[in-house]
Amino acid sequence: MERSLYEPGPRLDLRLIEASLRGVQRDFPRINQALNFSREPMDDAVVENMISGYALISQLLEARVELLALGNSAYLLELNTRVLCGTGERYRREYKKHIMANIRRFYECTDGGIQGLYEWYILHRHESAWFCAAGIYIRILSEPQLFIEGNDRTGALVMSYFLAKDGQPPFVLTTANAGAYFDYSAQIQKLSRTSLSRPFRLHRLKARIAGFLKDQANSGYLL
Repeated sequence: MERSLYEPGPRLDLRLIEASLRGVQRDFPRINQALNFSREPMDDAVVENMISGYALISQLLEARVELLALGNSAYLLELNTRVLCGTGERYRREYKKHIMANIRRFYECTDGGIQGLYEWYILHRHESAWFCAAGIYIRILSEPQLFIEGNDRTGALVMSYFLAKDGQPPFVLTTANAGAYFDYSAQIQKLSRTSLSRPFRLHRLKARIAGFLKDQANSGYLL
């Protein structure tokens, strides 16, 4: 029997996800020291904001909301706002100017905005969940980036949505995969927009990230 469209979709194990992120937080000085570049500290606010983002992803999955359907772009903006400000009204009031500037960039940028992401997804949605998630992450993080700030964290959440939507485990940072994840993130951001080798290098990165996502998948993160 085919599953009803009204049957709830998958949910994420937020407690296990938080435990993984807390583990990375505790070990972050060692992880950061091993990188070729320095990352900002992973404090409590970063972890709590990411958990609020995963909570929204879980809600969208359970309700079977299509994240990249026309009319649903506000969810992408909310994910980015959550990783930067959380859900508290005080921080959102403090960052109101930034949030408004982000909205303008998101909708008005003809190259790196939501329209470009929609168009990319329409062309690539037939790909496997691993390749589609990797491609979307690259699209969000590479120049011109989708958001003013927080593209890597928002991208990780969006990857998780598309993986779990297809029945695969979401991407969650762990002490075992953090180094590789941060390295891929840096490689994407370093690629010059005008480089002639950019398309080839992005394609190669997409394949490597897809393999990385598949290799480190943990079904325990799905309920």
